[in-house]
Amino acid sequence: MTPCANNFPACRPTLLLAALTLWTSLDATAAPPDAPAAGWVDALRQQVQRIDEATPGQLGVFVKRLDTGEALNYQADRRWYLASTAKLPVALAVLQELEARRGSVQQKLVLQEGDKVDGSGALVWQKAGGSYTIESLLKRMMEQSDNTAANLLVRSIGVDTLNRRAQAMMGDGLGPLTDFAQVRYDVYAELHPRARELPRIDLVKIAGAPMGPQRVTALRRTLGVQEDELQVRSMDEAYDRYYRRGTNSTTLVAYGGMLEKLVKGELVSPAHQQLLFIDMKFDRYDNYRLEAGLPRTVKFIHKTGTQHRRACHMGVIHPQDGGRRGIVVATCAEGLDENKQAGAMFEQIGRAITQTLLTSAN
Repeated sequence: MTPCANNFPACRPTLLLAALTLWTSLDATAAPPDAPAAGWVDALRQQVQRIDEATPGQLGVFVKRLDTGEALNYQADRRWYLASTAKLPVALAVLQELEARRGSVQQKLVLQEGDKVDGSGALVWQKAGGSYTIESLLKRMMEQSDNTAANLLVRSIGVDTLNRRAQAMMGDGLGPLTDFAQVRYDVYAELHPRARELPRIDLVKIAGAPMGPQRVTALRRTLGVQEDELQVRSMDEAYDRYYRRGTNSTTLVAYGGMLEKLVKGELVSPAHQQLLFIDMKFDRYDNYRLEAGLPRTVKFIHKTGTQHRRACHMGVIHPQDGGRRGIVVATCAEGLDENKQAGAMFEQIGRAITQTLLTSAN
């Protein structure tokens, strides 16, 4: 029996690196992809504009070919709210801190009640006091978009360190990042300032009420205030005011730059890069949002984000081999249904990318 068979967690980065090396070598021996048609930027821009005009709200798209440096910038220089796509800079900052401290992803962190927050993931329902490896928390955060896992990881390095490292990765276009409980506090405080005093477990309970008037009522009853004491009367107004703050946001150009650095190996060690590739679903096809419009055979690392009337999908097509043939894609939308309408819009963008960049000219 090999040493790795007795100690799989410690060997996982080595196994992942070997697997990605094999994928890369197989990819390198395959026939080269069809060359994109000349003028793909203009062709893609026309399709994106048609998609934008046919869908409520606003759309931003950044697409860059790493082999030529050509890029499409469609409203990509303005800030967009990141939602859970902010979890990628969290993951990168945590891994960078580990490397700086010569730490290991097998290090364990202890779950506290203060880490718990509603949203995706099951960690919120686990008892406080349990310990989890950083590797398992990264997987929960990136694959399942677990908000509680994200909070625990942010607490492990501190919000200041997160923002310092995120700014180094994305530049001055970044709005301050917070943990995911702070998002709730900031939104609810737009309704009533005393919301900031709520225990975190109350945030989880309030989220049990459907978004809309019932959520407002749940918050008001938890605070023990009357309707006429609220600063705004709806969740739509509260979120609109929160989004105007500019926190947890950045430009798509800046986010795309971070993705480019990731696949080129400029942000974390090779072992940590490959671990992230797996957590970003390198070897899976989800048939969801952008990926639903891409060929099933295309390798695509990615992270989605969804919040009230906001949605994003960020990733890199062909991320292997140092991004030699990589195509960075960063897209966000606002002012629309964040699930059904956003999902259909992103799928159409995926199809437009397939037609203009992944198939040969007719």
